[in-house]
Amino acid sequence: METNLLSTTTHVTDQDLYRMARIYGKRAIFWRRKFIGLLPEISKRKIYEKKGFNSIYEFSFKLAGLSEDQVRRVFHLEKRFNEMPSLKNLLSSGEVSVSKLARVASIATLENQESLPEVVKTLPRSAVETLVKDEKFAIKNLENSNQNGLFKPQIEAKSVPGTVASLLELSKLNLNSAVTARLLELQNKGLDLNQVLTGLLDKREEEIQQEKAKIAEEIEQKPASRYIPARVRKIIQKEHGTKCSIPNCNKPAEQLHHTQMFALSHAHNPQFLAPLCKNHHTLAHSINLKVQEKRR
Repeated sequence: METNLLSTTTHVTDQDLYRMARIYGKRAIFWRRKFIGLLPEISKRKIYEKKGFNSIYEFSFKLAGLSEDQVRRVFHLEKRFNEMPSLKNLLSSGEVSVSKLARVASIATLENQESLPEVVKTLPRSAVETLVKDEKFAIKNLENSNQNGLFKPQIEAKSVPGTVASLLELSKLNLNSAVTARLLELQNKGLDLNQVLTGLLDKREEEIQQEKAKIAEEIEQKPASRYIPARVRKIIQKEHGTKCSIPNCNKPAEQLHHTQMFALSHAHNPQFLAPLCKNHHTLAHSINLKVQEKRR
C-alpha cells in the first residue's frame, strides 16, 4: 500500500497521510543521525575535498541540510568524548541524538561515562535535562561543603535579629501582614525567631510523622488496591505541599512514587511515598528497573 501511495497523495485519507508522514519522519531522523556520526571521520580523511566541496560545512549542508552550528557541535562533542569511548560510540553510531549527548556532556566524566549511555538511550530528553540539572546541583552542594561534610550557607551573612539580612529573608516569604507583624513583635521583644520557628517546624514534622505511622498501621491490615486512599494523599500533601519533593525542583508534583515497589509491598504506606514531577518520576522508575536487572 505504501508503494502505491508514493505516486500521489491527492486521494489518500487523512489517517494514511499522517501515517506516511510519521514513517518518513522517523526514517529521516534515523538516517540524519547516521550521517552525523560519519562527519568526524569524513573530516579527518578530507573526503569532502576529494569530492569537490569547499568545506565540511558545505558538504554537510548540501548532503543533509545541517547548519554550520550543528556541525560545530558534533566536532565539539567528538573532542569532548575523546577519552570516553562509551559516549563517543553513541555519537559515531548515531544511536542517540546530538541534542541529548550535548546535554550530558556537561556532567560526563571518566567515572560515569560507562553508565551515562544507558541513561541517554532510555530516557526522554526532558528527563535527561532534569537528571543533568540534579547532577549539577549535587556537584555544587558538594563544592560548597566544608571539611565536616556540612553544606555552607548560600548567604554568608548571619540572620541576626534586627539586621537588614533577616528582614530581607523574611520578605521573601509569602506571609500576610498580620503574621509578619506578630513575628516582628516577637523579635522586638528580644526573642530569637530562629528558635521559635524551628520549634514550631519540629513540632509540625513530628505530628506529621506520627500521623503517617498511624495511617500505615491501619491500612496494613486491609488489602490494598492500586488506588491510593484519600487520607494518604492528604498527609503527603500536608508534608510536602504541591511541588516535587526532590530538592531544587519547583515543578508541580504529578505522581506519588512508591519508594518501596507496590508490586512487592502491596501497600500505600505514606512513609514510603514521595510526590514527584513527571521527569523525576520517570527517573525514579528508571532507577528501579536498573536495580531489578542487577538483582536478576
